[in-house]
Amino acid sequence: MESRIFPRLSINKDSEWMKKYRVKVTTKISAFGDSQKSYEAVFLVDTGATDSMVPAPELEKIGVKKEGKMTYELADGTVKEYPFGLVRIEFMGETTAGRVIFGLPGAEPILGVTALESVGIVVDPANKTLKRLPAIPLKSLSRLK
Repeated sequence: MESRIFPRLSINKDSEWMKKYRVKVTTKISAFGDSQKSYEAVFLVDTGATDSMVPAPELEKIGVKKEGKMTYELADGTVKEYPFGLVRIEFMGETTAGRVIFGLPGAEPILGVTALESVGIVVDPANKTLKRLPAIPLKSLSRLK
């Protein structure tokens, strides 16, 4: 039997860890090519989620195009396919680009770990805050020398 590994989408906000260590951040999502349209909301920071997620109607309003579909493993272990798009992501004065999942209408927006790591921000669960790393790790590149 073939073993498959899926990106994670941890949307089980009722888990004990999520209740205890909820961290949220104001985030702005924009479609590429149209900086006039954007979606801004308070996102749940979810280090168990690989990609970010926004309700599909909000992404459609700002013109985000569906680029493909990806199969995700949810926090409860079920596997589900979601469409995704590519967007500009802004939070805490930082800007990055990444994949965003077209979530169900009314779903809580999620900021995934890929967006966090790409700008050198980590979760401090003890203080329920986000903090900047002094530098973004590039340890694997040092082996190429």
